[in-house]
Amino acid sequence: MDEIKIRTKSEQPAPLSETLDRTDKAILRALQRDASISNVALAAKVSLSPPACLRRVERLKEMGLIRGIVALLNPAALDAGMLVMIGVVLDRSTPESFSEFEKAAQKVSGCMECHVVTGEFDYFMMLRTKDSESFNRLHAEQLLYLPGVRQIRSFMVLKQVLSTTQIPI
Repeated sequence: MDEIKIRTKSEQPAPLSETLDRTDKAILRALQRDASISNVALAAKVSLSPPACLRRVERLKEMGLIRGIVALLNPAALDAGMLVMIGVVLDRSTPESFSEFEKAAQKVSGCMECHVVTGEFDYFMMLRTKDSESFNRLHAEQLLYLPGVRQIRSFMVLKQVLSTTQIPI
């Protein structure tokens, strides 16, 4: 018979945030502000040698703390200045209906985010489009055909007060 080992509280792995030291956190904060910073400049900012800094960054990637490095684009300059948040209610709450909707939502033009939520809606989607006319076209050509949808409520953003990609560390 196989022996089953039960972890006691003291044997639980430490939360990831507790395994990061001050330097790791400084690296993550700096990269969140500007991921285009050179390794030499990053090393100077966090008081490490460039090779040691590079090893730390690679370790943070391997740990899954850094998922990727991207450029944040200016939506208005790219004719995607209108931000629309959409609340979606499905007809049924079954695994199949959720799966079908999620597959289809990933193909909606300009869809930046899609989240399963609690409360009045089943999903919130965030879309970017050029203007209200292009949103109306998107609504008529794509949103109305999403599978299993009972209700869609659109919220056009009038003013973006805060938008950040930085996670507090």
